[in-house]
Amino acid sequence: MSRLVSLMSGSAAMCCVGGSVAVSGALSDAPLFTTQALRYAVACLLLLAFARARGVRLLRPRGGEWAWLAGIAGTGLVIFNVALVQGARHAEPAVLGVAVACVPPLMAVAGPLLEGRGPSRTVLTAAIVVTAGAALVQGLGRTDAAGLAWATVAFACEAAFTLLAVPVLGRHGPVGVSVHAVWLAAAMLAVLGTVHEGPAAVGRLTSRDLLAGGYLAVMVTAVAFVLWYGSVARLGAGTAGLLTGIAPVAAALTGVALGGPAPQPLVWGGIATVAVGLALGLRPSPAPRAPQPAANPA
Repeated sequence: MSRLVSLMSGSAAMCCVGGSVAVSGALSDAPLFTTQALRYAVACLLLLAFARARGVRLLRPRGGEWAWLAGIAGTGLVIFNVALVQGARHAEPAVLGVAVACVPPLMAVAGPLLEGRGPSRTVLTAAIVVTAGAALVQGLGRTDAAGLAWATVAFACEAAFTLLAVPVLGRHGPVGVSVHAVWLAAAMLAVLGTVHEGPAAVGRLTSRDLLAGGYLAVMVTAVAFVLWYGSVARLGAGTAGLLTGIAPVAAALTGVALGGPAPQPLVWGGIATVAVGLALGLRPSPAPRAPQPAANPA
């Protein structure tokens, strides 16, 4: 039952991420750093309230933990958002989507190594299948050299968001890691916003920007972060990484639900491929067979 809850938790997190694609598009004209700083500040307040209501004790980072947590905030939250915005100026969205969809194989290898064990051949094979399916769902798009560079940055940052959390999840737990990551990101983005956009950028935010940012703060940050890190802590980064293939599927289905065109056959094939990869990688390992009693030579 615990494994099922963990799978549902990680799947729900990726559904939140995939379903946010349309909402994120509404912020294309908003000041990037200022909007994201407010988003993560609001998410931090929500996470603190959640921790207090649940009686979760938040621990002060110590020593090298600061580097891991700052790495999550700096790469997985700050640079990742910059890469998406800058990359969109040189590449079609599908290019960035495919780059992010390539994360499962990396997590299938690097995740277990960070956890002190060897990679699973089954999980790695499943990760490759999930990535292929996600790429079919996203489709291929046009880009230039700069677009490819930003897509590579987005890929690395997406992987870092999970992998850099592995060493600190044991002591801080999903809520603690989420709280520290978002307040650090909010501080970094506030500085960047002040320098590049000016303090008056807050006044340029429209009601639409605030609503979109509020949705991202609640569903894609406060809720999804805790669900995702809880799944990683219990399943391991390699296995949980397979669930990232759900995000592009959720994005495609959300588009249809919002009145968009029905997916093309190639997209349906990609969804089926993702399902096959998930079935392969998430099936429980068979229990070891009990040793047979030795035959009595007498």
